[in-house]
Amino acid sequence: MKTVLSIAPLGFPWQTIDPFLFCVHHNDAYPKGNASLGPDPALLAGRNLGQDFAGKDGWSMYHGQTVPGFPSHPHRGFETVTIVRHGRIDHSDSLGATARFGSGDVQWLTAGKGIVHCEMFPLLHADAPNHAELFQIWLNLPAKNKMAEPHFTMFWHEDIPRIQAQDTANRLTEVTVIAGDLPGARCLPPPPDSWASELDAEVGIYTIKMAPGAQWTLPAAQHAATRRQLYFFSGSSLTVAGEAVTPSSVVEVRGNHDCVLHNGNTEAELLVLQGRPIGEPVAQYGPFVMNTQAEIHQAFADYRRTEFGGWPWGVSDPVHPRDKGRFALHADGKLEER
Repeated sequence: MKTVLSIAPLGFPWQTIDPFLFCVHHNDAYPKGNASLGPDPALLAGRNLGQDFAGKDGWSMYHGQTVPGFPSHPHRGFETVTIVRHGRIDHSDSLGATARFGSGDVQWLTAGKGIVHCEMFPLLHADAPNHAELFQIWLNLPAKNKMAEPHFTMFWHEDIPRIQAQDTANRLTEVTVIAGDLPGARCLPPPPDSWASELDAEVGIYTIKMAPGAQWTLPAAQHAATRRQLYFFSGSSLTVAGEAVTPSSVVEVRGNHDCVLHNGNTEAELLVLQGRPIGEPVAQYGPFVMNTQAEIHQAFADYRRTEFGGWPWGVSDPVHPRDKGRFALHADGKLEER
């Protein structure tokens, strides 16, 4: 049987398959920041503030009005995995938790029965450009865990396992293992209610960076039911299991096949998402993902009634002071500082 099942151009957001719901790659060349940690107000002219996804001048404000990002909004019934490759994110939520993370850090947030949070992209450099790049991935929760208690887990970049593999010509491939063990790298423990914590779910989240001409084999998953997609988002050419792939493509391959990657003549990068499907009905409306329409209606009713704990921050888009370092203050008072 062929290893490659399909090849398609990347859309927006990126196409996903069960157990994943959503994936987006934000890559913004923000200018230097002002005293409010946003761009000069003169640069906001002509933008559709509050709904700015146009990428004018190489960057977007998204839903932000002063600072780029996503002011307070609710979620229920799934998890967000946010991989910050460049820049910082300031997080605050309805549980009273808050954080600043970035430059390789990952936040894994279990929305569960309901949380309101914001994700702002503060422009910390006042005298230089502010590059921000991140992936946000939505991972579904099985029905039994959709009403789990909400919380987040931090994977600090110093702790995330990486594989550095050289081929026979000493060309390097580096793999960052965010979820799913690979030979030579055991992943950090995912949150306890996650599908990634289920026995045999085989959830894998990897980023792969390949030197020009490098060859590396992504090893087979154990189960034939495990599905796997490769997002080729940076580079000039690539072959996947012997089939040529153009840049900005998504490739679905058989999860239980070894998959040989052979890079072209420039550095290449890929994101890999894999997992055994949850295989349950999906009812989604905006930020709520449940199993039935009745549960979606209940989610809206609960949010109108409780606001998932309320919003304790005064403004919808709080950010931390410019000189604040990387940290996470959890709802139970636990403080992590890096």
